[in-house]
Parts: sequence; structure tokens; C-alpha cells
Amino acid sequence: MTADAVFAAALDTAQRTATAINQFSSTEEVGLDTAYATQHALIARRLARGERIAGVKLGFTSQAKAQQMGVHDVIIGTLTDAMRLDDGAAFDRRSAIHPRIEPEVAYLLAADIDGSDIDRPLSEVVAAVAPALEIIDSRYRDFRFSLADVVADNTSAAAYVIGPWTPFVKAGALDNKAVRLEVDGRISATGSTAAILGDPGRAVAAAARLASRHGFTLRAGTILLAGAATAAVPLPDHGTVEATITGLGRVAIRTHDGPDSLEEGSR
Repeated sequence: MTADAVFAAALDTAQRTATAINQFSSTEEVGLDTAYATQHALIARRLARGERIAGVKLGFTSQAKAQQMGVHDVIIGTLTDAMRLDDGAAFDRRSAIHPRIEPEVAYLLAADIDGSDIDRPLSEVVAAVAPALEIIDSRYRDFRFSLADVVADNTSAAAYVIGPWTPFVKAGALDNKAVRLEVDGRISATGSTAAILGDPGRAVAAAARLASRHGFTLRAGTILLAGAATAAVPLPDHGTVEATITGLGRVAIRTHDGPDSLEEGSR
């Protein structure tokens, strides 16, 4: 087996069994090309089990986080339909290793885009925008990884929830909208959409550029998660997490760590 196939098999097993593994970079020299090849092989395994690609997500869109990791560009990952939860639905905490959650801006693409479309007006390529929550869950021990490790691990993607869609033409400017993340009604983090590349609209061009470079396809009708608007916080074992973006509305998810806690949370 090739290195990317071996890495993909290990990551797939880690995700399906909620068991952390060692970082590949601790024993191997892993370049970015191998990392993206691993991610594609990992997603191919999920597609073979019947999942479908639903869109893409960006990582390291926060300048502070990028500097902390010593990287100079954003990264791209894949979303599948199996990762999506309905607004207000429950996520089983036991299905993840050490999950965290963060508020994001989601875009619904109105057209196919590629690297040649980076200068197209957003009104031509975005149909709607929505508040979103993303659950990230590194498959590596202690949530520690190199750039290549996290790319191979599909940018830590675990699950996501999309709130109400607003037509792009009615959404107005999104470059500095207040964002609030609450856990059981208590504020856990606050921030601004400006944390996403200075303006979340820039995520569309970034996604087009990265997709062209690393072998992704961006189709009309698919979703783009633009990046986190606040720091990620640990996902509680049980409770309700809600994100609010001024002008876009709210999105929520419930969590549980077993049937009993789900029943209690629904009362």
C-alpha cells in the first residue's frame, strides 16, 4: 500500500472507533502533497460506504491561529452528507474522541467554481448564507498535530449544523458581524465574522484557489464553511450549544453521552 493509503486507513479506523492515534509526523516525513492525497483516500473510503460529498470547509482562517501553528495559508477539507446534523438535533458525544465546537459562516454555492473564478463577484457564485456550528475532532492524541497531520485528517472535520439560510442579496455586508457562542444559555465565546480572513467573503476565493491546487471540486448547491469566528470550545458531554450571528440568526445543537442523558435533555 502507498503511504497515503496506509495513513487513510489508520485515520478512518480512528474516526470510526473514536480512538486516538499517534501523529504521523512524529515518525514520518509527511509533505503537503501526501497529506492531501491521504485526505482524498480517506474520503474515498467514506464514499465507498455510501456517503456523498456535501461541500468543503476551510481551516486556519484566523490569523492568530495560523500564526500559532506557524502556517501562512489556509487549508481545505471535505464535508460529507453524513457529517451534517439538522438544526437543533443531537450529537452523540461518544462518537468522537475529544470534540470541540466553533461558530462559522456557511455559504451555499450558486455556481460551479474553480481557480479561475477567484475574482468573480460573490453575488454570482453565492446563493445564500447562514450561521453554522462545526464540531471538530482531531483523531490524533492530545489534539496535537503538524500542518500535514491535520490536512491528512480532513482538517479535523467531524460534524456540522446549518442554521436558517438568508439569500445572499439580502444578507448585507458580513465583514464585521457580532458572533456569540453559548453553552446552556451561558456565553462561552464572543467574536466577529472579521476573524474569518478579515471578511468571510474572502473564503470563497480562497476555497476556489485551494480546490484547484489540491484536486477538489466545488459544485453549485454545495456548502462552504468559511472558518471559525471565535476560538473553539470543548463540546460538553450533554447540553445545548447555540451560535448567534447578528443579522443571520441562530443555530443550535444538543449533545449527549448516552440514551439517558438524551432523554433528560429532551424533557
